This record gives sequence, structure tokens and C-alpha cells, in this order.
Amino acid sequence: MGRVSDKVVIITGAGSGIGEACMELFAAEGAVVVGVGRREKNLQLVLEKVEASGGQGSIIPADLSDYDLAKGVVEKTVQDHGRVDILVHSASVGWSWSHESSDSMNDIANTPPEKWHEVIGINLNACYFMCHSVLQHMLTEKKGSIVNVASISGMVGMQNAHTYCSAKGGVINLTRAMANAYGKLGVRSNCVCPGYTDTPMIADVIDIFEDEQTADYLTPMSRPGTPEEMAFACLYLGSDEASYCNGVILPVDGGTVARQ
Repeated sequence: MGRVSDKVVIITGAGSGIGEACMELFAAEGAVVVGVGRREKNLQLVLEKVEASGGQGSIIPADLSDYDLAKGVVEKTVQDHGRVDILVHSASVGWSWSHESSDSMNDIANTPPEKWHEVIGINLNACYFMCHSVLQHMLTEKKGSIVNVASISGMVGMQNAHTYCSAKGGVINLTRAMANAYGKLGVRSNCVCPGYTDTPMIADVIDIFEDEQTADYLTPMSRPGTPEEMAFACLYLGSDEASYCNGVILPVDGGTVARQ
């Protein structure tokens, strides 16, 4: 316990999945957590769980593809708590987004330009907006830790969801670039790349793991990961335990990328 005691942590995508797991874990380890997401009702439910377990936190509903709203999240956090020690940027859309926005997870030949801009806005621009905003404070303090949650889909090609792959690849290389630029200034930047993870993002296709042959094909461990397993990776990279980790691109995927 206490791996991030008294740290102020902004966690985006906090209303479900990996972001929700990060909210609970970081709070349990002593952090003051600020959960950010588009759906206030979901955020409130997560905050209630955090507080019921004795954790400290607050929520800020915001669409982070809007720069002014992203900047406002950071400014409010600094106003309320005096600083931001760690940013865990987990907010994104994936396969399930195709139910709300048709053609958004297609191959590129069948992706309309407006869907490209939409997914890039949510999955890559929002990452830039949050990193840009939080760096203004971390660089002044000469300390801080940024953990971006990308995907193994940003490391390897897929037959579809080409915009998603492009955005996650951008998050990975943005993280590397920040590590090179700001590591000597006290700010570490690292990236967690989840594999198949049992979250609402892939809820409608997770049953493919019920077929043993398919499960073996997808990952050497023959099962999906859990949000909690991804959260532990974020916790390590965000904490002072990883004080010499900078520019790390960490697949947490049961060995899927090891087969490439």
C-alpha cells in the first residue's frame, strides 16, 4: 500500500474499463485521483466506489477532443490541488465505437474522411491536448510522470480499424518523443500497450476467446487480459518505482506481440 501516497493523479477515460481500474488502484495506493471522461453518470459511479473503499477523488466530465476542455481539466486540478504529479491518459474509443459511429472502425479504403477526423480527434488529438496542458505545470515543477495508454494495435497492423491503429501508433511515438525531450527536465513519459482486454470496448467480440483454437491464435496465454492487469502496469510506470523508466513502450498482451 502507499505506492503513490499523496500524489495528485489525473486519470482520463475513468468511467469504465482500464481508466476505471486505474481510479480504484491508484486511490487504494494513496493517490488523490481526478477522474475525467465524457459520461458524468459513469464517473460518479466510479467515484462512489473509490470513496467507499476509503480513497480520495473527484471527477470532471469533459470531452477531451476539445482543447479548451482538456486544458480546463488540468487548470482545475492545479487550482484544487496545487499540482499534477501523474497523468494517466487512458481515454479513447475502440471497436465498440462503431455501434455509435458507423464506418469509424473500417479499413482505410472504406473510412470516410469525417470518421478519420473523428477517431483521430478522440484517440490522438486528446492525448496531445492533455500532454500539452499538463506539461506546462510539470516542467515548471521540474517533475512529473506521464503514462499514455495506447494499444498493441499501434505496434502491428490490423485488417480493419485503420484509423484506430494510426492514432495509437501516434500516441506511441508521441510518448517516445516526449521522453527524449523532457526526461532531463524531470518529466518521464511512458506508454502501456494493452492487448485484448476484457473491457466494454470489445465486449461484443470477447466471446471469441471461448473457442480454444482462436484463443491460442490470439495470444500465447489463450485468454484476454483484465483492466486490473493494465492498471498495475500504469501504476508501476507512473510511480517513483519506475524512476529510471523513460520512453518505455510496454506491451501488456499475454505475448501477442512476441509472435510478430
